[in-house]
Amino acid sequence: MSEQTVTVTAPAARRITEIVASEPAGTMLRVAVEGGGCSGFQYRYDLTREAAPDDVVIERDGAKVLIDPVSLEYLSGSEIDFVDDLIGASFQIRNPHATSSCGCGTSFSL
Repeated sequence: MSEQTVTVTAPAARRITEIVASEPAGTMLRVAVEGGGCSGFQYRYDLTREAAPDDVVIERDGAKVLIDPVSLEYLSGSEIDFVDDLIGASFQIRNPHATSSCGCGTSFSL
């Protein structure tokens, strides 16, 4: 699998850049999938300066996103976006493998 299987939108890249601007140099956003949430799996977002040797690094407009190989299997073909609308501002993942998701969009099932 290649890093091209997950894309980061321009709004997401802008928001990541804004977030890491107040963090130490070299900070990146890690996106992971873990068991839990109301639909079976949930997305986790963390800031880190450490990339594992097998992480996939996705770069867009100066923003870096790290995804571990196991999470990449669940995220292949997904788009990471940042949405700011009436119900709030948040990162959202459009995952073609998710058969359902919860109302808040942070958990999903396959």
